[in-house]
Amino acid sequence: MSRSAFSARFTALVGESAMRYLTQWRMRLARMHLRETSDPLSVLADRLGYRSEAAFSRAFKRVFGVPPGTVRHAEA
Repeated sequence: MSRSAFSARFTALVGESAMRYLTQWRMRLARMHLRETSDPLSVLADRLGYRSEAAFSRAFKRVFGVPPGTVRHAEA
């Protein structure tokens, strides 16, 4: 199956693009880890497939509207 065919099929079945779905899934995992662990952001970023802590932080803020540190400190 081609990439474009996969993308069209995924979007038709799930209701959103594969990349948006993946980002949402990663960010839900990130929020869970921020609340339940004291792992550094760099470790979480790497674990979730981001190349840098900065890229992870930007994605997190784009999804939730607040930086990851805010979520961690709010739960403490």
